[in-house]
Amino acid sequence: MTGSRAEAAYARAVVAFSTPTLDLLHGRFAPFVVASLTLLFTADRSAVPIADAHAELAEVLDELRGAGYDDEDRKLPAGGGRDVCRSWVRLGWLVQQIDDDVEVYRLSAHAVEALEIAGRTGGGRTRVSNSRVRTLLDAVEHLSDIAEADPIRRLARLRAERGVIDAEIARIDESGRADPHDDDELLEEAENVLHLARELPADFTRVAESLKAMQRDVVAHLRRDERPTGEVLREYLQRAQDVMQSTSEGRAFAGALRLIGDPDRIDALTEQLRGLLAQPFARALDRDQRAELDAIGRRVEFGVEEVLAAQRRASHVITGQVRTHDPLRDRQIDDLLRDVIAGLHSWSGPGSVAEPVRSMPLIDLGHLRQTVSDIRPPRAPSPLTDPEDVDFVDHDTREWGGPRYAELEDLVAGLGDGFDLAAAFQDAPDATRRPVDLLGLLEIAHRNGMSDGDGVSVVEALRPDGTTRRFAFGAVTARTTKEETDE
Repeated sequence: MTGSRAEAAYARAVVAFSTPTLDLLHGRFAPFVVASLTLLFTADRSAVPIADAHAELAEVLDELRGAGYDDEDRKLPAGGGRDVCRSWVRLGWLVQQIDDDVEVYRLSAHAVEALEIAGRTGGGRTRVSNSRVRTLLDAVEHLSDIAEADPIRRLARLRAERGVIDAEIARIDESGRADPHDDDELLEEAENVLHLARELPADFTRVAESLKAMQRDVVAHLRRDERPTGEVLREYLQRAQDVMQSTSEGRAFAGALRLIGDPDRIDALTEQLRGLLAQPFARALDRDQRAELDAIGRRVEFGVEEVLAAQRRASHVITGQVRTHDPLRDRQIDDLLRDVIAGLHSWSGPGSVAEPVRSMPLIDLGHLRQTVSDIRPPRAPSPLTDPEDVDFVDHDTREWGGPRYAELEDLVAGLGDGFDLAAAFQDAPDATRRPVDLLGLLEIAHRNGMSDGDGVSVVEALRPDGTTRRFAFGAVTARTTKEETDE
């Protein structure tokens, strides 16, 4: 009997130490892991982008190595931040997710629980306090009350509670003051609140992970196609609609959500915590305890959001799988993945040699057409012999069109043998002082012949809507026409 009890106890201990929680705390680099995860993840930062986590962890490693912590006994893991984070994912301490199209790391439930144990153990006093015993007794009393089926005994308890409350009300009315408890008792109560709050993140994470596990289970059963498609669709669509009720953790969280999911309740909790921190007894708390007490409301809020996000993600994945379920295609994909994995194993084995790809395979296109029809148009369009041949929809369309070449040619013809292009443009009528007309005038000057000066000319162009635009260019002296300059 003793041997079987010892064996059973030993077997339970072996199972406990095989979990990622105790593996984290019992590992060779446990102090580094606990310290790093505590720095990366806080009450206000439950998810960290993967790139940021790699960079921040690399900084932690460099700082500790620079301080000499890795000189003896190998107290720090090898590699950089990326290698360490990937190993933590394999060990079950970090979880990779996609939030708003960004890959992030989150703590697993095992890691949260390990950090809670480390924080509670290293936080100083751990004692059997009056507050914790009273919490246990209150929980037992509440369980007994809600399980009580005898109405007479239930009424007796309620009347006794009402008598105590009425006596307290009468005392305050008579004395006109509410005497608070002494500071030691209030500090003990605060430590109990912190103890209870440290367990919340692990509870929330366990619910979220149970939903993810249920999601994987649903998809795996659907892909195996063990039952008729209609039966599978009916069952799993129902589970997708009511995913929170599919696990015991989810049902427990749904009950808790009715208590803490109300935004007004969260706001009230935050105000209560701020009021407590303003009390005189709170000055006896250290800085970490005060910060932890102040973050309880945010912990609850982030925990609720984490579970609800996991619920939405599971519903989306299951619904998408049901809608696109194709047994034949799924089997083909599974076969292909198995072939790829088998090939990778054969390449990565000891002494294995992978043949290099010396040339890319040629695709068999079959017989291509050897003649094609003439893609050239049958004839070119007729040239425009007169600018007036162009029909504009309205006057405004022409105003915003290209240069007015006819008006510009007439302007140049009346300027004499040579002229300064900037001065000619500034003296032109408003209708031909648009930015495009400046380009047209430069084109005409280039065609007839022009010479560049050493200065810089600045002109002001006028758009059709009345706005102006200044342009600067090298000074240009232009000729009137080619014919006149050739004589």
